[in-house]
Amino acid sequence: MPIVRNKLILMKILLIKTSSMGDVIHALPAITDAANAMNNFTCDWVVEEGFAEIPSWHKNVNRVIPIALRRWRKQLLSKQTLHEARTFLKELRAEQYDYIIDAQGLIKSAILTTIARGPGYGMDRKTVRDHPLVSLFYRRRVHIPKEQHAITRIRQLFAKTLGYELPNTAPDYRIKTAINKTTPEEQYLIFIHGTSRAEKCWPETYWLELAKLATINGYKIKLPWGNAQEQQRALRISEQCPQTSTLPKTSLSEIKQILNNATAAVAVDTGLGHLAAALELPTIAIYGPTKPKLIGTLGKNQYHLCSEKYLHNFSDCNPQRVWSKLQQII
Repeated sequence: MPIVRNKLILMKILLIKTSSMGDVIHALPAITDAANAMNNFTCDWVVEEGFAEIPSWHKNVNRVIPIALRRWRKQLLSKQTLHEARTFLKELRAEQYDYIIDAQGLIKSAILTTIARGPGYGMDRKTVRDHPLVSLFYRRRVHIPKEQHAITRIRQLFAKTLGYELPNTAPDYRIKTAINKTTPEEQYLIFIHGTSRAEKCWPETYWLELAKLATINGYKIKLPWGNAQEQQRALRISEQCPQTSTLPKTSLSEIKQILNNATAAVAVDTGLGHLAAALELPTIAIYGPTKPKLIGTLGKNQYHLCSEKYLHNFSDCNPQRVWSKLQQII
């Protein structure tokens, strides 16, 4: 259905993409495409509260509507949960939308699509992420072939839904800000060592060896963390390696600026790795049991090192191999 491009008519879009961090970042280029194609475009975004900062970084996102499904599940019938849920539903239904686009493709996001005010759009039964019956929640279903990167699929979903031609360009996340580095002494590397699944973790001994290789060659290293286990690993590494520091607890906006000002990063398969890609930070992403073809970091200055047998022991992604590649990009 082609869009009426009347400058006097404001086209209101609601995007449903709640989690996880990497998935939320994957949706940013589609917003850029739509904004470039339509000068009367405005977009609101439903997202998990823990990631609500991310949509706000994009200048073409008008309103961020946080949801707390992850937290509500723990105390489903508590007074606080019920009060917050009512408040969320009121905010979700405050606007009448021309298009409600479910880029998540799960039962929870499809239900939100039906609750919001306006026609829902999503992928058809053959290409939707979850069970084929999820597609029945949508007024219009779009066929988006599965064997493509997640970012490409979302960009195609927006283009086909809103009626513009998908640009043949690299993804533009549109969140990069000015770099604030003035002297060589202030330059540093970021080692993104934390990830959601144990089998995706690069061995701690490898991180320590890589840190020693980098610091011996004059680089400072910063280690972010997201939970107590990751913090303890970062502290152990920094205690054994001079010029390596564990970052304090930071917000997403703070870690975004730290990444933005870094010289380069090394990451495992995790959300902060996708944030580094969105910021065009030269990054080596290490993949063991996961394959980057469909969900890996995508963008300028991104380099993938994959275990040839996709094993979680990373036997062929050792620190020497990573350091050799890192020297080529910094």
